[in-house]
Amino acid sequence: MEKKTLIEAGRIVNTHGVQGEVKIEVWLDSPRFFKSFRRLVLPGGGELKILSAREHKGFVIARLEGTEDVNAAMRLKGQTVFVRREDAALPRGAFFLQDIIGAKVEDEEGREIGILTEVMETPASNIYVVRGEREHLIPAVPEFIRKTDADAGRITVRLIEGM
Repeated sequence: MEKKTLIEAGRIVNTHGVQGEVKIEVWLDSPRFFKSFRRLVLPGGGELKILSAREHKGFVIARLEGTEDVNAAMRLKGQTVFVRREDAALPRGAFFLQDIIGAKVEDEEGREIGILTEVMETPASNIYVVRGEREHLIPAVPEFIRKTDADAGRITVRLIEGM
């Protein structure tokens, strides 16, 4: 599967204060992971250097290059922000969820179950929505997700009765 070079990282939901900071709703694993990046990319391709970032109530408050006041920050409100894949320091075996959307899902015997079409995020765990002959909702936990090969676009699962 071809991987995108830009990863959707979040959305600028508002300004914060009068010094040009922005409040970002984080779509990555955590605000802490988001803060590890030093630059953001806007939908039009423009790049913004992150001058500072801190966590605040589940969001990231960031000061971006070129946003010295609230008016400059307000122009960014509502924008989706991206990070470059090359800037991500993922642990070995980790992957971005967008990398497995469209992956073939098969059981432990190699029978095709379907295609992963969506990942629903819930407090307990993510739920993989797999569409094939019928729809399967599979908790993304080790008991059911046996192996994920994001590079090959293949997920091996263990199904139980009624799944």
